[in-house]
Amino acid sequence: MINIFVPQDTTSLALGSDEIASLLIESMSSRGLDVKLIRNGSRGMFWLEPLLEIEFEGDRFGFGPITMSDVPSIIDVLEDSHSDLKNIAHPLFLGRVENIEYLAKQQRLTFKRSGLSDPTCINSYQSLAGFKGLTKALSIDSQLIVDELKNSGLRGRGGAAFPAGIKWQTVLDTPGEQKYIVCNADEGDSGTFADRLLMESDPYQLIEGMTIAGLAVGANQGYIYLRSEYPVAHKILNHAIKEAYKAGFLGENIRDSGKDFFLEVRLGAGAYICGEETSLLESLEGKRGMVRTKPPLPAIEGLFGKPTVVNNVLTLGAAATVLEKGSDAYKNFGMGRSRGTLAVQLAGNVKRGGLIELAFGATLREVVETFGEGTFSGRPIRAIQMGGPLGAFLPESQWDTPLDYEAFAALKAMIGHGGVVVFDDKADMAAQARFAMEFCVIESCGKCTPCRIGSTRGVEVIDRIVANEDRDNNLILLHELCDTMELGSLCAMGGMTPFPVRSALTHFEEDFGLNSRRDH
Repeated sequence: MINIFVPQDTTSLALGSDEIASLLIESMSSRGLDVKLIRNGSRGMFWLEPLLEIEFEGDRFGFGPITMSDVPSIIDVLEDSHSDLKNIAHPLFLGRVENIEYLAKQQRLTFKRSGLSDPTCINSYQSLAGFKGLTKALSIDSQLIVDELKNSGLRGRGGAAFPAGIKWQTVLDTPGEQKYIVCNADEGDSGTFADRLLMESDPYQLIEGMTIAGLAVGANQGYIYLRSEYPVAHKILNHAIKEAYKAGFLGENIRDSGKDFFLEVRLGAGAYICGEETSLLESLEGKRGMVRTKPPLPAIEGLFGKPTVVNNVLTLGAAATVLEKGSDAYKNFGMGRSRGTLAVQLAGNVKRGGLIELAFGATLREVVETFGEGTFSGRPIRAIQMGGPLGAFLPESQWDTPLDYEAFAALKAMIGHGGVVVFDDKADMAAQARFAMEFCVIESCGKCTPCRIGSTRGVEVIDRIVANEDRDNNLILLHELCDTMELGSLCAMGGMTPFPVRSALTHFEEDFGLNSRRDH
């Protein structure tokens, strides 16, 4: 029996993995080869997808990226290898998958199971140390669970980087007969896909983390607010939740503990602003996604006015790891107040895009040059944007900054959700600054004037600057407008839109002084 693995995540499906899987089974069976096809999750090396893995003597050997036309030649070399997969001569042969440099240089905690098995198989999850954190959580009281999270130093991975343990402590300490756990899976930042990858490759980890959160704060109901553009994740999550109920890891009397936790998926409204936690709660309640004024905080008055934990996918997934391995082991990774690992998502004009999980402290240059190997176009890198559409554009002089929340904040930049978008030297940074303002115009909920009107005026002012209309006075006006948006907006949508605009003005000022796009 030959075990072959072909991913079933969104990226691989878009590149033809379904068709490749069908052809592999048909072709290998017709040649008399005894084959078992396993549709695993992606390992996050998107530049190699679709990645075919073949198991041999306990190791996995890869071919990729493969197309339909590559299938016959791969089967030929497999037949000629006489069951020795260690010395195959094929242009797409990658050797032992675990030894691929891109993967081997990572420190995987949250994504340690990604790509290893069928993500919907609960038995496979358990065989890979799944539900060990939940088992531990069931054996201790709520305060000890929260103490573990606080001691780990885990901060919210959704962008705000607020200490997760403090949020859980607040919900635990707030009286209430009904409390909720809400997972923000409305992943909308440009260049981000880590939430999707975890849900499609290891959904039980999210389920486990949410159940642990429920036990920690006394909540018996959870909701995953899922981005509507993620149909594959939706299907996999619903299947995994159904299996978790059947196996006794969800529902009444979890594993005979006398404790309950119920979980369901709700599809998002298709608006970027619903990624902001209070707007998400409004949408989850069936209302228009509008930002709430704080206080009160969601931890005190959240979903339906009840104490609510709102964390993103990676935070809740990491919580399961903290309980499994212990808080001391988790906080051994990282630097300063940034503990554990960061899921960096490498996208844009980059040669090797994908997910890289590293301990905090690595540099942006290391990520882009060592893992990404530079631009896809082959041209020099001009700017890197980290943290989504609200993140600053960083010039080369700042690429050696360690991936640390405080280090980036000192630059008026942010790590955010870990998305990295690369631009080569053809990028027009004035156009990118304009896009940031225009994005805010389109995606603002419209509740506060600085965001709603400020972004509209921002587009107009940038257009006048680029057209050399009273340029000096309009530059002053743009800075004052950014001050108003940053200090007066209700949420980060308007408050952080000035970050990319100001960074483009500061580091790429030449792009704002011409009547037309720079001639390259």
